Amino acid sequence: MSKLWGGRFQKQTNELVEEFTASIQFDQEFAEEDIEGSIAHVTMLQENGVITEEEMSQIKNGLLQIRDQIRNGTFEYTVADEDIHMNIERGLIEAIGPVGGKLHTGRSRNDQIATDMHLYLLRKTKGFIYLIEEVQKVILKQSEDHIETILPGYTHLQRAQPVSFGHHLMTYFWMLERDKSRFQDSLKRISMSPLGAGALAGTTFSIDRSRTAELLNFDEVYPNSMDAVSDRDFILEFLSIASTVMMHISRLSEEMVIWSSQEFQYIEIDDSFCTGSSIMPQKKNPDVPELLRAKTGRVYGNLFSLLTVLKGLPLAYNKDMQEDKEGMIDTVKTLDGTLRLLAPMIETMVVKHENMKASVQHDYSNATDIADYLVNQGATFREAHEIIGKIVLYGIEQNKYLLDLTIAEYKQFSPLFKEDIYEVLQPISVMNARNSYGGTSTSQVQKQINYAKTFL
Repeated sequence: MSKLWGGRFQKQTNELVEEFTASIQFDQEFAEEDIEGSIAHVTMLQENGVITEEEMSQIKNGLLQIRDQIRNGTFEYTVADEDIHMNIERGLIEAIGPVGGKLHTGRSRNDQIATDMHLYLLRKTKGFIYLIEEVQKVILKQSEDHIETILPGYTHLQRAQPVSFGHHLMTYFWMLERDKSRFQDSLKRISMSPLGAGALAGTTFSIDRSRTAELLNFDEVYPNSMDAVSDRDFILEFLSIASTVMMHISRLSEEMVIWSSQEFQYIEIDDSFCTGSSIMPQKKNPDVPELLRAKTGRVYGNLFSLLTVLKGLPLAYNKDMQEDKEGMIDTVKTLDGTLRLLAPMIETMVVKHENMKASVQHDYSNATDIADYLVNQGATFREAHEIIGKIVLYGIEQNKYLLDLTIAEYKQFSPLFKEDIYEVLQPISVMNARNSYGGTSTSQVQKQINYAKTFL
């Protein structure tokens, strides 16, 4: 078959070149957006007298027929037609005759593909905002159920201070809230219409770019035609935000893998999100959080790939930019699957609060509270810090934890100690003592959760 652009050429395209340069394998993902943009374009052309009302009606009806074929899986794509635009235009001409060739009046594939990707990312980004909220809801529910569940808090992966498990989980709520905010802010840069910019310099036809933007529900029109067809910042921004979301999810996944291990036994992941071993029948592997952790690298790679493609490109459009689509689509599918799995996995997670509580009774994570206790009795913080350091060393040498030491042993290190030290050292007391705004006390965590609900 001859190419729709083949008038200047005397030879057929090499078959290997066709396969290598074609993008239809992945840009058919934009079929709905491509037809939506084309319908807006021909509507505007008719309104401005570029084509007749009858021609517009024929083209529009033909496009709707092709859309139906695409939806029911009967439309045939070919590598020979290279991309989604040429496949649809070829199908349109075959369906309604030569009038289908008027569809491309006043536009280029350059502004057409940019329009498709803007429409596609608008729809997907709004979907991700919704999916993030679904994850936030289950985090909020688990957090509220476990405000009083005590967990060892860690720094450097060493036990630091007892914290509310609900407080710990809410950290991920706020990470996702920032991610959601970034996606919301990015919408104003995605919601810009490049349609009508042509190949790079605009068009000689009487068109109305504001009208097509209105028909497609874009908020703005690119003021510069060269920028309209060469800008991929909106994709880079999406990939960057997606990378940050995946990084946050990877951190939570890492903790779920650790918490579900035999060494910790803080949680149990539901069987429906785990697999077994082909050789060791006792195994229950946390495959889903492990894969969520791993797929983060895949999303990072898509971001770095596009940054590398764009870094040396002169204006305006270059074939290199075909490489913007596959990574974007892959990231969309990866993030979509990730968020859809994450919500039910958190929701069905069983929290083993007794194991968590037992952990904080067999460590020195309440040591800071002894220092604070001594300061309240009149010691300086530096004096108190040195005293508690010696007490911890003594406890390690005697194989005792802080609640195991007698009052006589405490008084060896300072006469300021009294019997009330044992109440201060109780894990629940240590947790609730952190009653500053944003702290881990039960009252502060409840306030935090109530505040978080206003973001949903």
